[in-house]
Amino acid sequence: MLILTKENFATEVLNAEGLILVDFWSEKCEPCKALMPRIHELAEKHHGKAKFCSLDTNGNKRLAMAQKVLGLPTILFYRNGERIAELTTQISVEDVEAKLLELV
Repeated sequence: MLILTKENFATEVLNAEGLILVDFWSEKCEPCKALMPRIHELAEKHHGKAKFCSLDTNGNKRLAMAQKVLGLPTILFYRNGERIAELTTQISVEDVEAKLLELV
């Protein structure tokens, strides 16, 4: 998974082509930490179908707010720089995989 920061977010997500999944998380978010290994498994399982990225909202709060991330965990899907789908708070890995397969 590609680690995103405020320095590379525009290049890797907003100015990039194809389907991109961004996992917004925080070290203080227990559901985020529980979901993260499963998202990494999805990244391996669906390699080539989408770019999988991760953004720690600690240190990137303004960026998360600019993307209208109001709760954690949040998974946003982008295609060619445009936000096309969102999953937030009560997320299961099955939800993420189903949405990914719907968008591919």
